[in-house]
Amino acid sequence: MGDVEETVADVGEFALIRRITGGRPKGAATLLGPGDDAAVLAAPDGRVVACTDVLVEGVHFRFDWSPPTQVGSKAAAVNLADIAAMGATPTGLLVGLACPSTTPASVVDELSAGLAAEAARARVGVVGGDMARSDTFVISVTALGSLDGRAPVTRSGAMPGDVVAVAGKLGWSAAGLAVLGRGFRSPVTVVGAHRVPAPPYAAGPSAALAGATSMIDVSDGLLADLAHIAEASTVAIDLVGGLIPVDQRLIEVASALGADARHWVLTGGEDHALAATFPSASSVPPEFRVIGSVTRGAGVTIDGKAYTGDPGWQHWR
Repeated sequence: MGDVEETVADVGEFALIRRITGGRPKGAATLLGPGDDAAVLAAPDGRVVACTDVLVEGVHFRFDWSPPTQVGSKAAAVNLADIAAMGATPTGLLVGLACPSTTPASVVDELSAGLAAEAARARVGVVGGDMARSDTFVISVTALGSLDGRAPVTRSGAMPGDVVAVAGKLGWSAAGLAVLGRGFRSPVTVVGAHRVPAPPYAAGPSAALAGATSMIDVSDGLLADLAHIAEASTVAIDLVGGLIPVDQRLIEVASALGADARHWVLTGGEDHALAATFPSASSVPPEFRVIGSVTRGAGVTIDGKAYTGDPGWQHWR
């Protein structure tokens, strides 16, 4: 008989925590990392930007579609993108993990490696967290950030006359989900975009420095998230259809699946691009591309017309 795989119950909580945190880089803002009742992070700005996301197995990820390293990377990315969307720089991550006692310890090892790798891409580390037993595998990540003396870029600052611009990919995660849903595992670049998003972290602070009037992480879909800006700012947003990029690779995948690539770009979530408004086209930083404008009124339109398809992801719908 082969060796029986070690589970989290075999390892024990505190030994597992040491395996997860031991030897990992913590980031420049970390003054005291894991090992005490709480971590200590420097906050010279005097303010801390904070956000939390919960990822549930079977809802936000599937281990038969994504290996634990990629699930860990995604769990970090979805939170770090929210920090960037406020115009802030990430400073640290706190991670809560709940899983069945029969979970192989190797799954948690790989998950933590993915978390650490994505955190390192944003130049931060995992500074603490908690673990618990659960019938369902759940990851809860809290990201912290610093505004570095700047005002936060909220959803409520867009003004008529502003231009609308985006940074990062659109529609790729939705395309990857559609491919996986059909039982395929390729094209690898498209499937990989769903498994591990690539938020443009540096574009958030860049937008803030350029004078962005509002910004949001595109997690639920471009139209849905721009609608949040329109509502919070009491304005209307009109997109120019010809300026919204649809990558040729998405067109090819959509053709093979009998789907609509443009629909993925407009409504697909989980790419974690950044959408922002700026006072003028000349103020838009190079990471962003202009796709529309802000006007008086309400709602989001494309070439002056409402989009009639599904507008994007909504929980419990």
